[in-house]
Amino acid sequence: MSRKVVRLTLDHLDASSAPCRSCLFWELDPVTRRRVDDAAAEKRAWLSEVLREWGSCGQVVLVDGEPVGHLVYVPPAYAPGAAGIPTAPVGADAVVLTAVYVDPRHVGGGLGRMLVQGMARDLVRRGGIRAVEAFGTTLPGAVAPCLVPAGFLSAVGFGTQRAHPTNPRMRMELRSTSTWKDEVEAALERLVGAVRPAPKAVRPPTPSRGTVSRAASACRPVRR
Repeated sequence: MSRKVVRLTLDHLDASSAPCRSCLFWELDPVTRRRVDDAAAEKRAWLSEVLREWGSCGQVVLVDGEPVGHLVYVPPAYAPGAAGIPTAPVGADAVVLTAVYVDPRHVGGGLGRMLVQGMARDLVRRGGIRAVEAFGTTLPGAVAPCLVPAGFLSAVGFGTQRAHPTNPRMRMELRSTSTWKDEVEAALERLVGAVRPAPKAVRPPTPSRGTVSRAASACRPVRR
């Protein structure tokens, strides 16, 4: 079974059977949400706008080529729905992690952690972003389906930024992720240097007998 994390595209959204495919909890404020006739089309238009104006904003995990989970992260301006959460707003130096979904058939296999790691790599490479914040929930998923379980966030490296009985705002610093990445790369360089064989000394070529004879003849004085 092959597992791979790739960037979210419109094609992934169209192919997804997840309930998030047509959910606008984060994408629109409550008043605007109630006026939408085609939620799936609105969600597609929203994702298209974010990809065009801000760039990569999500990760998808594929199992044997099939999308079975995804997560989305955007600047707070693209998630007006977050304003209604008690622990809002998100810090000015952070992006907000909104949806995290893994197909129930694959829950418990570490795919959620893979998605978070893919997000961190993408944001570290992009640069200029200090942290990711998310609104967790301590309530059952059936009660708060659009919020990420606080236990999951804690398990993948988020710490509580603002406490709340049901909706803590949690934060993961990308600075530490970047430092960890640099340290790993440096350690790998040292390891490769330790096992790489030392270069052999280059010996000058030994001239052949014919070459020596010709060279001697060329240096012999000419008798007149």
